[in-house]
Amino acid sequence: MRAMVLCAGLGTRLRPLTTLWPKPAMPFFGRPLLRYALASLRQLGVTEVGINTHHLPEVMEAVAQSECRRVGLSLTVAHEAGEIQGTGGGIRGLKDFLSGGTSVVLNGDVLFAVDLAPIVEAHEASGADATMVLLPMPEGETYNAVELDEARAVRRIAGKGPGGDRLSGWHFTGVHVLSPRVFDFMAPTGPIDINHDVYVKLIEAGGTVRGHVVAESDVYWSDLGTPQRYAATHRDVLFGQVPLVRFGEASPFSGMLRHGLSDWSHPTARLGDARVAGPAWFGENVSLGKNVRIGSGVSLGNDVKVGDGAHLNRVAVLDGAEIEGGRLYEDVILGPRGVRVALT
Repeated sequence: MRAMVLCAGLGTRLRPLTTLWPKPAMPFFGRPLLRYALASLRQLGVTEVGINTHHLPEVMEAVAQSECRRVGLSLTVAHEAGEIQGTGGGIRGLKDFLSGGTSVVLNGDVLFAVDLAPIVEAHEASGADATMVLLPMPEGETYNAVELDEARAVRRIAGKGPGGDRLSGWHFTGVHVLSPRVFDFMAPTGPIDINHDVYVKLIEAGGTVRGHVVAESDVYWSDLGTPQRYAATHRDVLFGQVPLVRFGEASPFSGMLRHGLSDWSHPTARLGDARVAGPAWFGENVSLGKNVRIGSGVSLGNDVKVGDGAHLNRVAVLDGAEIEGGRLYEDVILGPRGVRVALT
C-alpha cells in the first residue's frame, strides 16, 4: 500500500519556529513530527510514501529522506514551485504515485495516535470513493464541520454540499482513505482543496464520501499548528495523556532512561547537579550547567545546552538551542538562533 503525508504548508501560525523548519519537520521531543505519521503508516503495512514540499523544501526533503531510511520506506517527492497548490493540488501532484489502488493521506502537522488498519478495511468494504476519518468536535474549537447522514455518508463540508435531513456534525482529523476515482474530480491545474472543492464536487455528482467516526476513548488527536496547541500536546505527552504505544519505537520514551515516576533522559544526556521536579524529558546530548533547576512540564530536545543557574518551568526547548544561564524561562517555546515564542 502507498500513502502520502501532506508537507507543503507555510506554517504561518507557528512563526518564527517555521522560519527554521517546515511544520512536519519541526522537532517534537527530539523527533521530527513526521516520524509519528510514518510510524502509523509503517504499522499499517505501507512500504512506499510520498510527500509534497513547498516551504523550505530542501529541509523538508532531507528530513523525509532520513526518516524514511530509518524505517525502510521508499520516498517519492513532489515539489510545488511557485504557488502552493492546496491539499487537493498536493495530492494531484502525486497522482501517478497514488492512483494504483487504495491509498492513505495524512496531514503532516498532526499527532494522531490511531490504528489505521480497521479504517482502511472499512473503506474497502464500503465501496466508497473516499473516506474521511472523523472525531467528535473538540470542545471550544471552531473547526469546520463535516456533516454526515444517518448512513455515515458525508453530505456537507464546511457548509458546502447537497445537505440533507437529520445531519450530524463531526471534526475532520486530516486522514483520508482514497480510491483512484477521486482524481477524476480534480481540476487539472491550479490550487484546489480536497475537502471544499474535490469532495463536494464528487458528492454532488453522485459519488460517495464516507465518514469513519473514531471513538475518542481509542485515540489521541492534536493539531500542532499553533504555539498554544504545540504546547498543549507537549504537556499531554509529559503527563501521560497520549497512547504512545501506537507509535512503537517512535515513541519519545523509547530507549530513554527513567528516573523516578516522571523524568526521562537519553543515555547521552549530561544532567549534572540539576534539580528536577518533573515531569521532564532530556534528549540526546543535552548538557546542563551548574545549579540548573527544571520544573514541571519541561522537555529539552537533542543537542540542547543550558547555562549555569537557569530555571525552566513549562518550557519546550527544541533541538540545537542554547539557553543562557542565570534566568527564569516559563511558559515558552525556545528554539535555536534565539527563536522564542511566549505562550502567555
